[in-house]
Amino acid sequence: MASYKPRAVMSVALATVLGAGAADADVTAEQVWADWKTYMAASGYTLSGTETQNGDALEVTEIVMVTEVPDEDVSIQITMSEVTLTSNGDGTVSIGFPATVPMGVKIDSENDPVDIQITYSTTDWSGVVSGDPDAMSYAYSASEIGMTVDQVTFDQVTFPMSLIGAAEVTFADFTGSSQSTVGALYETIQTISTGPIKYILDVTDPEGSDGTFVMKGGAAGMNSSAKAAFPADGDINDMAAMLDQGFAVDASLNITGGSLDLDFDDEGEVYQIDTSSDSNELGITMNADGLAYSLASTAQKIFLAGTEFPLPIEISAQENAFNLQIPLTARDEVQPMALSVTLGDFVMSDLIWGLVDPTGQLPRDPATVSVALAGTAKLLVDILDPAAMEQLDSGNVQPGELHSLDVTGLTVRAAGAELLGDGAFTFDNSDLTTFDGMPAPSGKLNLSLSGGNGLLDKLVGMGLIPDQEASGVRMMMGLFAVPGSAPDTLNSTIEVKGNGQIFANGQRIQ
Repeated sequence: MASYKPRAVMSVALATVLGAGAADADVTAEQVWADWKTYMAASGYTLSGTETQNGDALEVTEIVMVTEVPDEDVSIQITMSEVTLTSNGDGTVSIGFPATVPMGVKIDSENDPVDIQITYSTTDWSGVVSGDPDAMSYAYSASEIGMTVDQVTFDQVTFPMSLIGAAEVTFADFTGSSQSTVGALYETIQTISTGPIKYILDVTDPEGSDGTFVMKGGAAGMNSSAKAAFPADGDINDMAAMLDQGFAVDASLNITGGSLDLDFDDEGEVYQIDTSSDSNELGITMNADGLAYSLASTAQKIFLAGTEFPLPIEISAQENAFNLQIPLTARDEVQPMALSVTLGDFVMSDLIWGLVDPTGQLPRDPATVSVALAGTAKLLVDILDPAAMEQLDSGNVQPGELHSLDVTGLTVRAAGAELLGDGAFTFDNSDLTTFDGMPAPSGKLNLSLSGGNGLLDKLVGMGLIPDQEASGVRMMMGLFAVPGSAPDTLNSTIEVKGNGQIFANGQRIQ
């Protein structure tokens, strides 16, 4: 159940506390509060509170948000003590909080019920809503926003943080804005930026056993942006229907100068993990056309040490990237898909190199592995439809058809050798016999290898590969490749025909 805690806390911080998204009539306090309830309902939450009118101010106390997790028999309840919405007399509304606000996150589950009590704090908070009946704009800022965990109740046992440690996060120089419109869809646009971020989780086993866990870190800053569209009468638990009705999300998150230090002691087994990076980027787009997800980091460094490690491990990579694009809904026409993975300029410490190459025979230049694929497919079931996915479990329903696959980039560079490749294939889904149940492919794969024989010689000289096995590898390279124009280079073109024939450099091998 721990995976639900971050979502619940972020829902509080971004949706309610920051007033993310609003749209209703000419701006009054009552309309802003009503619109928050509309927004939260579109996000899958019910929002309620005790409303008291005090002059131009609408005071809302005992705020409760509840959502149900489908198919998990889990409900999440978020509580907040109070918020004040004040009509300013000029068509705008101010959002006010006390300097500290008690909050709670309760996760009801048959197996692992959790209740977390939190103090939410702001310094120099300002929040103003303006706009018209169908378009509201929010502007908010604070010199600092923080959340501190006060106590945790797990399986009906309460642990005050004063007894077991500390858990808190702070955001400095917080600014944000959001705009929303109401029409056939409820649409929002939001941007947030912060200065330095700090967090710490320092926990000691409350039962007195020899165990500690300390995680601390932060970042130089954060920037995020998000666009979302919600069907007015949509059910967030039925995403397949929501997509058909126009649900869409396009969001990005960028964190600069991030770091994380982790130390834990489990009854004498001690471990340390330190990481840092110049930047981390996350992107997600989801709509009726499919899902696109991207994750990238630059200048990432990792240090590992511990009882079970004979030597400290230090590795770094200038670039880490992952991109995925897949369709989500069944259609009669083919849809695009893509996958790429990059580990760029990967470096290991000399201590690690010394374990496999103590005499320094192999070049220790940064290594790179990168694969990029793109293609088209026809999805035959809605991935987000639970009933359709249950049919897949029976094994009698085909999930989809692969129609084309392009290798748009292949790079493997390490220890003085380099392999490059590209290619393109199409697939005949009406022919499932030529290749034993696989749609018959047609296309070519082009490969070029430089430094391969030299690397093989070094591995034999180091005793890592027996000479007999190296001879077999050279024989295979001779069958599938031809010498290139430069020394120690090989080129190969593998062609597959739909009739089952396979050629290597024009010579039939099947």
